[in-house]
Amino acid sequence: EEERCMADMLLYKSHNATGELIVVHCMGMWDDLNCWPPASLGETVSQPCPEFFNSDGEHKVHRNCTASGWTDLLIPHEDACGYTFNETLHFLGEVGSSDAHMYFSYVKTMYTAGYTLSLISLSIAVTIFCLFRKLHCTRNHIHIQLFISFILRAIFIFVRDSLLFTDEELYHCDYYPVACKVALTLSNYSILANYSWLLAEGHFLFTLVSRSFFSLRKHLAWYIVLSWGLPLIVIVSWGCAKYFYEDEGCWETRKHEWIWWILRVPVLLTISMNLIFFLGLLRILVNKLRMPDAQRNEFCQYKLIKSTFFLVALFGLHYILFVFLPVEVSSSMFKIWTFAELALSSTQGFVVAVLYCFMNGEVQHEFQRRWRRWQLTQHLPSRRRQHHSSISHSGSPHTQVSLLWRPQTTLL
Repeated sequence: EEERCMADMLLYKSHNATGELIVVHCMGMWDDLNCWPPASLGETVSQPCPEFFNSDGEHKVHRNCTASGWTDLLIPHEDACGYTFNETLHFLGEVGSSDAHMYFSYVKTMYTAGYTLSLISLSIAVTIFCLFRKLHCTRNHIHIQLFISFILRAIFIFVRDSLLFTDEELYHCDYYPVACKVALTLSNYSILANYSWLLAEGHFLFTLVSRSFFSLRKHLAWYIVLSWGLPLIVIVSWGCAKYFYEDEGCWETRKHEWIWWILRVPVLLTISMNLIFFLGLLRILVNKLRMPDAQRNEFCQYKLIKSTFFLVALFGLHYILFVFLPVEVSSSMFKIWTFAELALSSTQGFVVAVLYCFMNGEVQHEFQRRWRRWQLTQHLPSRRRQHHSSISHSGSPHTQVSLLWRPQTTLL
């Protein structure tokens, strides 16, 4: 309403610029509830009660334009609009007053801690996969891309919150800068990329089990193009729809449901396709494990793949539980629903890092190998001193060669 008021003021100024001379003593203004047009001296101006009070349009408030400017309201809002502020505050107490403000502050603290934990654990996981050369394979490259999407998601949410909640006393559309909309757009893009890379994980595992020969590098290239490219197309479409049809606040409003479904549909399609891969993979695994000549190592491999794909499917299932949240729900149900969804979403990156990296058998084996190598290097100088002392007491050159040669083979 304030934006419309400011637009009307500009329109009035443009009319004056064209030569239409109008004597104005009281300039137009916005008083946080009503828009008052310019008025001449002695004029009484009336405006309908704000829509916030669910006014039927019949109740109005009035101001006079005097020599000293606008007067106060001739009849206060609570009397002129037939709505008491005590009732208003009681109504707000159920959905958004001080108690609700405290609740959302706790929720913000909770998901901030969750995203911080995810960001730290994912950064460590990416570092581990990049540093150890023996962990460089297609599967782990896909894991790294998935981790990066989670990291971007956490970073952009932190940026968005820093722009929105720099001052907790300010909750006004004018204080939402363009950077806030950009941060929210990038945050939604990273969320779409999350589900795209989960789908890539599911498709890779399904292909790994169902096909004997396929190009790993070619698959990885296609995964990178599609998992980062398709979400970009979706987010650009959503941003254009927001800009032209619902350019309000920080683009978090949902007045037009069809705009929100631009983001929902790709996520639901991704989850559905992952579930299809899961069912197909489960069928293949059951058939192969029932074969009498199944080797033990194959059994362990398929068991690992099955458990991993279980997690891939599970990470998308929680979204299905929350995507169909009814618009009209009680305040207590809304609080529980919101807390559960944000708790799962914020810690999802941490769970992914733990299961795909820290509990990964290959990663643990590599750490154990590096640890044994470090222990050997610590004992090596003392063993060399012992060898040199034994050589100095030996008189045969053949004995000296054998003593120098045997410890090296043992170390290797």
